[in-house]
Amino acid sequence: MKRNDWILLALICVFAGLLLLWQVLRPAGEHAEVTIKVDGEVYGTYSLQEEQKIPIGSSNVLLISDGKARMLSADCPDQICVHQKAIAKRGESIICLPNQIIVEVTEGAEAELDAVAQ
Repeated sequence: MKRNDWILLALICVFAGLLLLWQVLRPAGEHAEVTIKVDGEVYGTYSLQEEQKIPIGSSNVLLISDGKARMLSADCPDQICVHQKAIAKRGESIICLPNQIIVEVTEGAEAELDAVAQ
């Protein structure tokens, strides 16, 4: 590789590192919500600011506490969704494949309006 190739590779690595750092360190919005989908259909949208237990169907329970959401219980055999860490940042998700449940952190509608008004 030539000198310019090494410089280009270094710039790409620095840019990728900065992008990753920004993704990891950015705070969750104050209007963050979790959207729950079951079989591809929206089951419900809930605020991360309000502490609650949400039964999903007859087998799973999602717990929202301290601005984070985590799967409290599930009847799937592997229990991967239950052992996954709590989610709080936009784009993070919990997925239970056997029960076809996706829980994803999104920004609420109020946050979108605030961004436009500012």
